[in-house]
Amino acid sequence: MTPLQRYIAEEIAIDHADGLLSRREALRRLGLIGLGVAAASSLLAACSTDSDESPTSAPVTPGGATPPPPGSADAVGTEAVTFPGPDGRVLQGAWADAATPRGAVLVIHENKGLTDHIRSVAGRFAGAGYSALALDLLSEEGGTATFTDQAQATAALATVPPARFVADMKAGIDELGRRVPDEKMAAVGFCFGGGMVWQLLASGEPRLAAAVPFYGPLPEGADFSGSKAAVLAIYAELDARVNASRDAAAAALAKAGLPHEIVTVPGADHAFFNDTGPRYNATAAAEAYERVLAWFGEYLG
Repeated sequence: MTPLQRYIAEEIAIDHADGLLSRREALRRLGLIGLGVAAASSLLAACSTDSDESPTSAPVTPGGATPPPPGSADAVGTEAVTFPGPDGRVLQGAWADAATPRGAVLVIHENKGLTDHIRSVAGRFAGAGYSALALDLLSEEGGTATFTDQAQATAALATVPPARFVADMKAGIDELGRRVPDEKMAAVGFCFGGGMVWQLLASGEPRLAAAVPFYGPLPEGADFSGSKAAVLAIYAELDARVNASRDAAAAALAKAGLPHEIVTVPGADHAFFNDTGPRYNATAAAEAYERVLAWFGEYLG
């Protein structure tokens, strides 16, 4: 099993442990990424034990109705776009154009693919003045929309070599440069996408002025010496699995001499920024969004 497959498998198992997936559905999803029944059952059992020892996430909105997602009041609409990818491939994405751009942002999705939630995030950044391209990393498979079962989209992502993802993200940066010339650029990713932002930094991509990985898994032996990005790494207090690599991320950033800040949001769990998901935490999401905009204001303009 590759590190990416292991990460996705553990995410499925933890969703089961937290009561978000039935055992039957968890076993089905683990089977889609190549785990047999015995191995899948062992993983579910191990993660259930770990979950019993973990704190429970804070309520989403203590004492009131859920407010709108941060930035949604000023969000702009997105349009489906295609653009050149590596080796003559065509990549897909969602484009949100800021009225007066102060920078540009590549948005990388979770392991569900390019969803309406991720499109909305691109629209929110554009509303705040940062033109945004949400890249579909399943473009070669026909795009996320070709998968009627979200679990199959996740399984497809688990089979792709990280080098292809990095090449596609670099093509996304090319496209940002064409659409918003002469502006500084950033990358933002969530969960799986946060891990992809770490991969992009480790690839030595020099064109990013800023990067914001949200609770993303750190690649083994990460070396960021080729990057020039100022990195805001956002973690969730209750996300023990991803937090296990937080100190290593801080050490790698310091070794590379990159400006950086490590933020652990109190009372929040993995995927707390996704307002369509069961772990959404409105207070934590609003705090994180303001931190991201402040970071962009400092390093993009």
